[in-house]
Amino acid sequence: MKRGKFDSLMSPSRLRLVQILMGLVFFYMLFMSFEIPLVLRTGFGSGSNDGLYGFISDALPRPVVLESEEDLVDKDAPTRPTEDPLRAFGGSPYRTPERTMRKVKKVSGLVFNETVLDGNVGKDGFSELHKAAKHAWVVGRKLWDQLESGKIEHGPPAKPANRSEQCPHSITLVGSDFRARNRVLELPCGLTLWSHITVVGTPNWAHPEYDPKIAVLKEGDESVMVSQFMMELQGLKTVDGEDPPRILHFNPRLKGDWSGKPVIEQNTCYRMQWGTALRCEGWRSRADEETVDGQEKCEKWIRDDDSHSEESKALWWLNRLIGRTKKVTIDWPYPFVEGRLFVLTLSAGLEGYHVNIDGRHVTSFPYRTGFVLEDATGLFVNGDVDVHSVIAGSLPTSHPSFSPQMHLELSTRWKAPDLPKGRVELFIGILSAGNHFAERMAVRKSWMQHKLIKSSHVVARFFVALHGRKEVNVELKKEADYFGDIVIVPYMDNYDLVVLKTIAICEYGVRSVAAKYVMKCDDDTFVRVDAVLKEAHKVNGDGGLYIGNINYHHKPLRYGKWAVTYEEWPEEDYPPYANGPGYIISSDIAEFIISEFEKHKLRLFKMEDVSMGMWVEQFNSTRPVEYLHSLKFCQFGCIEDYYTAHYQSPRQMICMWGKLQQNGRPQCCNMR
Repeated sequence: MKRGKFDSLMSPSRLRLVQILMGLVFFYMLFMSFEIPLVLRTGFGSGSNDGLYGFISDALPRPVVLESEEDLVDKDAPTRPTEDPLRAFGGSPYRTPERTMRKVKKVSGLVFNETVLDGNVGKDGFSELHKAAKHAWVVGRKLWDQLESGKIEHGPPAKPANRSEQCPHSITLVGSDFRARNRVLELPCGLTLWSHITVVGTPNWAHPEYDPKIAVLKEGDESVMVSQFMMELQGLKTVDGEDPPRILHFNPRLKGDWSGKPVIEQNTCYRMQWGTALRCEGWRSRADEETVDGQEKCEKWIRDDDSHSEESKALWWLNRLIGRTKKVTIDWPYPFVEGRLFVLTLSAGLEGYHVNIDGRHVTSFPYRTGFVLEDATGLFVNGDVDVHSVIAGSLPTSHPSFSPQMHLELSTRWKAPDLPKGRVELFIGILSAGNHFAERMAVRKSWMQHKLIKSSHVVARFFVALHGRKEVNVELKKEADYFGDIVIVPYMDNYDLVVLKTIAICEYGVRSVAAKYVMKCDDDTFVRVDAVLKEAHKVNGDGGLYIGNINYHHKPLRYGKWAVTYEEWPEEDYPPYANGPGYIISSDIAEFIISEFEKHKLRLFKMEDVSMGMWVEQFNSTRPVEYLHSLKFCQFGCIEDYYTAHYQSPRQMICMWGKLQQNGRPQCCNMR
């Protein structure tokens, strides 16, 4: 009965319709079981918003990825290289930059087999240098092994971060204490605005002097009588073997110099590079010349060749006849007199240093770009003067380096990018010393920010040997681990062994970077990366290339600070060589140097730039080398339209980079 009722309700046509509908639902579900995963895969993996896949990918929620500090920094868009480096190495030309990078190599791969030297030294007069290299390498390797194993640890600081007790507000020394400290007054925290130093002394009587630097004496001339001394603000925190920078050099010459009249000369000096001197010779500064905090750079004093009047006698009588009164002027004598006590006060103003002697202003010296007040960590007085007392007041009680701003140095924006797997056009090796942290930070913040380096088309690395102080090596390793731009050459640093760092640069540039060109420079050299690369591209062909400020027919100095003995260099002339602050060689020359070094045939010389010239000359004897000379690779200081500028202090580096970015052209910051 029930069945009949149901059959009456469901006609054959309706039953057929239900069956068709259920079939469609089945096929739709089957279709969606294949389609949904495909949509999810293509929708999230594609950046396109067109069509169904793009719509679904935008409609569904995406995972949120937190950015690191490095990701938040503005980055230049990668540029397409003119020649794809990956094709030369068989790699895919479509790899993304992240996949074509490799980890940073922190230790030089240079291998120094010291046992080979035992039987080979003494043949060419270079045995002492080889022995020194052997000793430095053995000691350095032990130090590095201890450093890596963790046996050398950086102990806790002896004082808390707030070291105000080390920086007194004032310091007083009597003459005997000052002499006992080698005529140096240490200023632990430097100077600050309105700091002042008072020196009480007596100039010595003049004495005969035959030094040709003071006066050139002809045959039969008597000696020159000299009485002079110097007072210098110095940066005492310097590297072993280097003279401290002279932030202010104040040099009174009571008997005069080549001018023959008493003079006061002021200047600055960074790494033996003097700036432009300010000479006060008794004439008041010109009316159109800039003042320093409203004070004249040079005040007037009475000279022997002065008529003691700014007007002639005839003009004086004429003014008197017409009733014009003469303006009264006061002329002071030269402020220093032999055997007479003086009180000199040096003060730091807003715009420069001011020197008052016996209560009157004498000179003002404007601050120069290379230094700031806190850099002056010592006062040095030397020469023909007896110092009775030194008093320093209004000194800073804490050093800026202990402030929280130092943490800004450890920013990810200064980290070096990883090495690319393909070839690069140019590798720049920068010679540096273990405790040259300020110089390295200045390079990181200036020309190493160039887009060619940030995009890894050009690679730059610092090459540093180990320091004699273990705590310096600990900090160096931390710095290398963080920034990733330091290659440690594991030997004990020595000025005469800088040549080993140059060989390490060649090894790294050829084997770790596979660069077409290898450049060497110093950490006080400012490099215009695009300009030096363009200079290298001027030379066509596949032969050897040697670019720089090249010296021809230079002779060794046989006396003085840079003396070279005949045992060290028997020849009368050096080979043509490019000055060390910045030069470029082609990769085939770098490969030759490494090969000769590993075969123990490479001749070593303590002057690394001369060594490079010697190696290039040897390479040139069998294969052609094109020498390209340019004065724009500056040996001293900076010139207009430079390629490299040498002896640039950290603050000058930042200044030059700022001008390059703002003005789009190279400009010097020579106001040291």
